[in-house]
Amino acid sequence: MKAYDQDLRQKIIDAFRNREGSYRKLAKRFHVSLSFIQTLLGRYLDTGSIEPLPYKSGNPPKIREEHYPVLQKLVEENNDSTLEELCVQMELKTQVKISRSGMSKTLQKLKLTRKKNLTRSGAGYG
Repeated sequence: MKAYDQDLRQKIIDAFRNREGSYRKLAKRFHVSLSFIQTLLGRYLDTGSIEPLPYKSGNPPKIREEHYPVLQKLVEENNDSTLEELCVQMELKTQVKISRSGMSKTLQKLKLTRKKNLTRSGAGYG
């Protein structure tokens, strides 16, 4: 979700300073949530800042750049491996345990594709 722009934040602060309504009335007037008003005004009163907090993208990826060559080689050598199999192989090679979704995101990031062997998975005809 994108942060509200500085202009809107300043208008809310100005309205608050001019005592133009309660937190609920300000939220309704500016079409924002009550929790945003509470957070913005709380930060403003504590620190004087109305800047949005920096974006934190969650946990850092477990597979780091130094592991990319290992992963690339695994995909080349085992092109029809499932995500689960790649996770196990990666853990054996690097001692880094990764989830299937983490593996999928890393493969997409590196633009590494896998080609499934249909006869291996039992989906062949015949």
